[in-house]
Amino acid sequence: MKTSTLKVVPIGNSRGVRLPSPMLNRYRIKMALAVEERPEGILLKPVRDDRLSWEETAKAMVAARVREGDEFADEEKAAVADGLDELDR
Repeated sequence: MKTSTLKVVPIGNSRGVRLPSPMLNRYRIKMALAVEERPEGILLKPVRDDRLSWEETAKAMVAARVREGDEFADEEKAAVADGLDELDR
């Protein structure tokens, strides 16, 4: 693992560190971090959002309908994978 040295800077009445953008992107850190205190120091971890994405939700719903015997569920499965997410925007 690579070691980085970050400066502690004043932030209002507190002090903090700024994490570089590439590091935030690499670990998919958005708006919050989990801080774990350990004997050897502190551990910062991304907060995981366990909710399904819209695409995962749609696929799960189609799979459930297929299991229930819905005859039109296969057509919806094709609509979920319509390729619109691959368009350049």
